[in-house]
Amino acid sequence: MAATARHGQEAKPARKSGAAKHRRGAGQDPAAPERRCLASGRVLPKAELLRFVVGPDGVVVPDLAGRLPGRGLWLQARRDMMDKACTRNLFAKAAKRQVRVPEDMPRRVEELLLKRCLDLLGLARRAGAVSAGFEKVRSALRAGEVALLVQADDAAADGRDKVRALARAVGPKVPIMEFCGAAELGAAVGREAAVHVVVAPGRFAESLTREIQRLAALRGTADQGTGVGRPTEGER
Repeated sequence: MAATARHGQEAKPARKSGAAKHRRGAGQDPAAPERRCLASGRVLPKAELLRFVVGPDGVVVPDLAGRLPGRGLWLQARRDMMDKACTRNLFAKAAKRQVRVPEDMPRRVEELLLKRCLDLLGLARRAGAVSAGFEKVRSALRAGEVALLVQADDAAADGRDKVRALARAVGPKVPIMEFCGAAELGAAVGREAAVHVVVAPGRFAESLTREIQRLAALRGTADQGTGVGRPTEGER
């Protein structure tokens, strides 16, 4: 809402909309790119959405990395949105052509997101941005060198709670996430099994946090404080 002029002062003329558009956010980080979810109609940051394209054979293909050619069809990373798009033929309506949606699309997307998370964790390990195991994780937390704590979702509660308590004590803002079991987590970081894994600050932690959020939202599990997967009022 435009500010009103103070009493006794002349109101300044409003800027032209074009100028306002280019000056908006001056001195701040650029606004995150947004797209419209074809199921809910909401315009959201791309990081909260899943991209799909229609292949040359007319089959809808998930494009989680956002690199495939073709017009993007975007969905919120939520199972109910995906089910709605599949059952109501929304991909075809958005693409304005006949398309074929694989029957196992939700399962396929979940598997791809899980693999994406594990691959990112593996890349982070090879780049030296990961520490695994109780002692190394504890040392990294105490040193303040942690941007993300990942724990196995099938580990004993008492062991997880000890590390969580330490994480909250030394870094209350460190995200604590779970998305796979100890065997999968261990394979990603070069161990037989891993219960606690931390990622150092930087692009790997940022990317991995975003992908785990999308996976959790798609699974309909707790959004882990992000709000990414929550239904909102006004969705169609």
